[in-house]
Amino acid sequence: MEICHTAAELSERLAAYRKVAFVPTMGNLHRGHLSLMQIARERADGVVASIFVNRLQFGPNEDFDRYPRTIEQDRAGLEAEGVNVLFAPDEQEMYPTPQVYRVQPPPLATELEGAFRPGFFDGVCTVVLKLFNLVQPDIAVFGKKDRQQLKIVRGMAQQFNMPIQIVAAETVRADDGLALSSRNGYLTADERREAPRLYRTLRWIADGIAAGRTDYANLEVAGRAELARHGWNVDYIAVRHGLGLRIPHPEGFDHPNLLIVLGAAKLGATRLIDNVDVVPKHNED
Repeated sequence: MEICHTAAELSERLAAYRKVAFVPTMGNLHRGHLSLMQIARERADGVVASIFVNRLQFGPNEDFDRYPRTIEQDRAGLEAEGVNVLFAPDEQEMYPTPQVYRVQPPPLATELEGAFRPGFFDGVCTVVLKLFNLVQPDIAVFGKKDRQQLKIVRGMAQQFNMPIQIVAAETVRADDGLALSSRNGYLTADERREAPRLYRTLRWIADGIAAGRTDYANLEVAGRAELARHGWNVDYIAVRHGLGLRIPHPEGFDHPNLLIVLGAAKLGATRLIDNVDVVPKHNED
């Protein structure tokens, strides 16, 4: 595996590949990230991963400074998965001057995650657009755990006419259901035992809808209450239509196959997010 720190090095290395698949990350890689590399490997002869902790998507009171940087461990994992090129720029390379030009994402970016993390998707879209321009991939792989991000990035690629196929990858979970996340490392031992409740709560709501319930607001309230009873500070539990993450029709006219249940909540000092399809669909979005 070759490691590039500059755009010039990256461009030179990528000239050797006929078809390029790209997986952008912020590092501190786990099995979930590595599964994205496997999907990329199946679709292209050149696989590029990036590691860049993007300051633009962190709020003033978020964990930018303490976000785990584990470059040597990450490098070994990527090499084992057959990644061809690791792009690991520093901030000066990505933002040589203050980034005064920003991508303005759609109104969806102010809902769900965006309502609790103002400016988050502006930062995500801006850095992803820059990375797409630098890598110029044919394919980019994003995990479904960050479902709203996946929807917004896909929409950005479509509306800016980028010749990039956005591939959705299934959420990878621990044996107890907890979605793998770099931030799981912040959990204490007691919190780690409690953490799978978020997934179980979302799955309970999804199963209720699959069985015929259409009282979505009641299910959301019950889900929030269940988490709150066990010490969680809930940001949102939401049932949404899968195509555009809009609020489903209150009379239940939307087919359950198209619905998603999303949630975000803090357990202690750690904020966890997750989502489930009402009817599981492998690698579809």
